[in-house]
Amino acid sequence: MFTVYDTDKDVYTQVEEPDPSLNYTYADYLKWNFEERLELFRGKIFRLSASNTRHQATAGHLFLAIGNFLKRQKCKPFIAPFDVRLPVRNSKKDNEVTTVVQPDICVVCDESKIDSRGCCGAPDLVIEILSPGNTKKEVKLKYGLYEEAGVKEYWMVYPEEENVVVFTLNDTSKYDPAIFYAGDDIVYSKIIPGLAVSLADIFTK
Repeated sequence: MFTVYDTDKDVYTQVEEPDPSLNYTYADYLKWNFEERLELFRGKIFRLSASNTRHQATAGHLFLAIGNFLKRQKCKPFIAPFDVRLPVRNSKKDNEVTTVVQPDICVVCDESKIDSRGCCGAPDLVIEILSPGNTKKEVKLKYGLYEEAGVKEYWMVYPEEENVVVFTLNDTSKYDPAIFYAGDDIVYSKIIPGLAVSLADIFTK
């Protein structure tokens, strides 16, 4: 069971779980009132794994480092929960958007993509912090979604292993082979000039 807002009656009602065989849109997503966080991958519902302490600590260190660097700059950082709609064929209509994600951290440099509900369009940088609850299917799907949407740089952060994998979009709109960072490495962003993050700092326990 979950709660849906009935706009006609201005009330919340309990309904059955969404049918997994059906596709949903951002218009549907706006009506839901789940206790847990959800994402839409090409119209299919995915529940987000609960974050553990290590995940949250890593997210905090990363966001602080990136936020401090971007102070008074055009690009703006955002931390989850923050909805990112990834329109298909540039359609921004709620009933046509079928992908809504909540990256752990994202950076948006085009202010026209930001509105009161989050971001509509591909962020310049997306960072996902993986945990044991993330499935291989979820990881593969997000890689494909971000590449297709045109996310210029995608970081996959593994707190337990203390490493980071970075993908950068090339001129053919495909991600180049991953660059792997571990140990005392410093991650340098190719998309946001000057942004450098020390792994020793973000994996501080």
